[in-house]
Amino acid sequence: MIGLLRLAVFLLVILSITYVLVALYARSLVRERLERRWEAKPHAGRREDFIAAGLRLYDKSARRRLLMAIWIVPPVTIAVLVWLTNFN
Repeated sequence: MIGLLRLAVFLLVILSITYVLVALYARSLVRERLERRWEAKPHAGRREDFIAAGLRLYDKSARRRLLMAIWIVPPVTIAVLVWLTNFN
């Protein structure tokens, strides 16, 4: 039981670090895309306002929510593999 708890804590830490890194990387890609879009159309308003509005839309997007799969898929996969190994 202690081994399972240790695995769960270790997995949670690794998945949390991975989530933060991937989320920061994805947000930086969105920011770069918004900056390039503003440079193509500088008449779209102030640069900072344009980028802030785009990042607010990204924060509410499904793409950002899909990053939560980083926390869901590995534990479910491990649970299925353990179940298949032990009970089939």
